[in-house]
Amino acid sequence: MFLLFGFGSKRKHVGPGSTRSCPRCHNTTQWSRMKQYQQFTLFFVPVARWKRVEFEECGICGAATEV
Repeated sequence: MFLLFGFGSKRKHVGPGSTRSCPRCHNTTQWSRMKQYQQFTLFFVPVARWKRVEFEECGICGAATEV
């Protein structure tokens, strides 16, 4: 019997975020809106997802703030 499964976190780009000043790198840029979640896959098909978080991320240094 052959069983193929996986577990891990995934990030998905949702769209452009707001333009703001980053508290870490002090640059003013347009941030990216992202979604992150944990998932379990069975034969490359997502079976379950949990810990869904939506946040905005700085395009220069990667600092993030929850929305």
